[in-house]
Amino acid sequence: MPANSPSGSPAISRYPVPAVADLPADLRDRILAVQDKAGFVPNVFLALAHRPDECRAFFAYHDALMLRESGLSKGEKEMIVVATSGANGCLYCVVAHGAILRIYEKNPLIADQVAVNHRKADITPRQRAMLDFAMKVCTDSANVGEADYAALHAHGFGDEDIWDIGAITAFFGLSNRMANMIGMRPNDEFFLMGRMPRK
Repeated sequence: MPANSPSGSPAISRYPVPAVADLPADLRDRILAVQDKAGFVPNVFLALAHRPDECRAFFAYHDALMLRESGLSKGEKEMIVVATSGANGCLYCVVAHGAILRIYEKNPLIADQVAVNHRKADITPRQRAMLDFAMKVCTDSANVGEADYAALHAHGFGDEDIWDIGAITAFFGLSNRMANMIGMRPNDEFFLMGRMPRK
């Protein structure tokens, strides 16, 4: 049976969820910092803290990809996460990163569009090409070839940008599969974030 969260709310993982107070100091400090900034603790931190060493490695790689300076905007990185997580059927990542995407792009419609069918979304041709490539890495990586690189070069992406697109896709492929396997539940807060203008 899935384990209840520490607050007694609906289960956020099939595996035991540690109390924040019981975590190693470095993880506890990171979670409390996120809570201070966001106003709540995203369930991914609590669920993955079941294995602290893996949790640290996961977030180190996450930060290396998502926080580095890049030819991709923060919103474009989140588009990749949302589109490929939709393809992988990951409820947690579509909902959580969809919220972040709406906020970065200041667009309440974009996350739903990108999650369902990026080719019909209100995005630029450059972003569409980026997501075409990400989806190929997600679903057909064995057939990525020179034509795929040429298509991205034509839209101004450099080879390091293309690495970013592929690496974000691959990393969140791991994240999606772990979230699905452990039954990770999105926080209720994510569903409404970025859907209405802030007062």
